[in-house]
Amino acid sequence: MTSIMTRPRNRAYSVLMYAFLIFLLLLSIVPFYLVLVNATHSSFDIVTQLNLLPGSATGENYATMQSHLNIWRGFANSLIIALPYTLLTGYFGAFAAYGFAKFRFRGRGFLYGVVLASMMIPSQVSMIGFYQLNLKLHLLNSYLPFIIPGVANATTVFFMRGIIAQSIPDSIIESARIEGCSELGIFNRIVLPCVTPGVVTMCIFNFVACWNNYMGPLIIMTDDDMYTLPVMISAIKGLYLTNYGAMYLAIAISVVPIIVVFCFLSRYIINGLTAGSDK
Repeated sequence: MTSIMTRPRNRAYSVLMYAFLIFLLLLSIVPFYLVLVNATHSSFDIVTQLNLLPGSATGENYATMQSHLNIWRGFANSLIIALPYTLLTGYFGAFAAYGFAKFRFRGRGFLYGVVLASMMIPSQVSMIGFYQLNLKLHLLNSYLPFIIPGVANATTVFFMRGIIAQSIPDSIIESARIEGCSELGIFNRIVLPCVTPGVVTMCIFNFVACWNNYMGPLIIMTDDDMYTLPVMISAIKGLYLTNYGAMYLAIAISVVPIIVVFCFLSRYIINGLTAGSDK
């Protein structure tokens, strides 16, 4: 009798749960869908009505946008920065995490504390010093100030240290050392393949963060041809304050790489976040 009464309750709970998840899904998708739809409408349509279906003003909006601003140059600039930065954070972040997780050396706790402390400092606090440093190194209007920091990404080190410590047994590393494998060889041939989901997960997050970086390029880049996509979109807001169609089209173009990355690599996020949990 109890089991019979429990079934309707479980079914009602499942229905409510699925309904709530569908609501959250719509809450996430609808704003982006409206951006895509508005990118195909004229400013007059955007201001005067709610557009739920695509329009026919995409070509006009694109021509208006390109006549004053080369959005594809900003797209290329963002890729030139984001791709090497992402690769550097993935590899060197995991490499440093391997050292903190599997090596015993004097000052390890203090150094790791410095890594954690650096994560708590807002990037806005260091902007003035960041500008002064690049000014003295003659690196203004250069991609390097945004690529080189990928070698030392504290968040990646923190995340990967936990994965390596839980996923890689010390016995495997000791066996490789006995066989004569170098430390670099152990990392490249044993550690890195085992923690690939975690590395890819951090690469996705770092790519999105670098792609959306606005303050850094705004301060360092003074040449219009060096502007990244977020800076150009901000310029569009100033140039086309009343041309909302061109603004929405630029925003839609800027989020395409992020959507592509998540569509093809989203499974690595789940695997990376759960890595080492079964040990």
